[in-house]
Amino acid sequence: MNAADNAAARAGRYIRQPTGYRAFIPAGLPPDPPLDLSGALRELLSEADYALGRLDGAVLTLPNPDLFVFMYVRKEAVLSSQIEGTQSSLQNLLAAEAKLQDPDTPKDVNEVANYVRAMNHGLARLAELPVSLRLIRETHAELMRGVRGGRLQPGQLRSSQNWIGPAGCTLGTATFVPPPPHEVPQALAGLENFLHDSAGLPPLAQVGLAHAQFETIHPFLDGNGRVGRLLIAFLLTEKRLLAKPVLYLSHYFKRHRAEYYERLQAVRDHGDWEGWMRFFLDGVIAVSREATETAAAILRMREDYRTRITEEMGRAAANGHRVMDRLFDHPIITVAIARDWLDITPAGANQIVNRLEQIGLLREITGYARNRRFRFDPYLQLFEERYG
Repeated sequence: MNAADNAAARAGRYIRQPTGYRAFIPAGLPPDPPLDLSGALRELLSEADYALGRLDGAVLTLPNPDLFVFMYVRKEAVLSSQIEGTQSSLQNLLAAEAKLQDPDTPKDVNEVANYVRAMNHGLARLAELPVSLRLIRETHAELMRGVRGGRLQPGQLRSSQNWIGPAGCTLGTATFVPPPPHEVPQALAGLENFLHDSAGLPPLAQVGLAHAQFETIHPFLDGNGRVGRLLIAFLLTEKRLLAKPVLYLSHYFKRHRAEYYERLQAVRDHGDWEGWMRFFLDGVIAVSREATETAAAILRMREDYRTRITEEMGRAAANGHRVMDRLFDHPIITVAIARDWLDITPAGANQIVNRLEQIGLLREITGYARNRRFRFDPYLQLFEERYG
């Protein structure tokens, strides 16, 4: 075997199957020869660690970091699902969660809501269960329950061959054919062993390798991309690289979608783990910086509107502050919701909402004279503009 063949086999090999197609059988992790973390890659790793540390500090300065997590999980759900072809927006998801769906709400909003549920389920389970095949299967079951693809065995490893490629392609013309189903349990067992024993690799390098390996194994009939992106968040949390789960790479993967797939394929075809790691670490750095800036912008926005409420709402300022505090985890409301929060008359709630609309905290989004809805506009804009 020549040097080029050796390099290609570093990640695994294409093996012709009895029916004629070639499927990829991944080699175990860590790579052999080992990942080269010298030079520029070492500098990138250091820069990524620093960016994560800055993000961690910025989030913990927020008055309630969990509210930041609340919105980040939802934005990640929207972006990760959009990579798979869904149409629902952040506003669609928030309205659906508030049980304020419109007739024209995309039907796939339930898929996005499932992503939120799968994320929260996995993060909660980390308190008692390591990142493992069991956790991955539970997460997949939550993700796929009752939605498009839900008939495709939620939580169950595939028992038939799948493939990746343009619409209409076959096993023979696919861009990539993952391992046959009988190879999947062994490949996942190897990945699980690697998750529990990092072989001395830096934590971020382990996370990057694990994501690429999971996508190569492609163990489910549907939902592999979303589960693989959730796996990144779970590992960053488990390894305490972040105190709060606020780093989500779907924004970066969506923005650089072609390169994302090219880098994964270069690992399989050429054993180029270093090229993948450069791409992955660039993403960690970029998204960490964006999230750090968003945290600072939230603080500025919050103080700006607290000042406006105090200065412009007079005796109604106390109720204005109470509404604003609730908006961070319920950013789309009606007058009836505000009335329930404040326990005041409908007329009083209507007056508070109108005053908050006048100062720009709320924006009416229906155009109706009745059954109006309002969104916490300056807050949602921070997420829509930065992560649209």
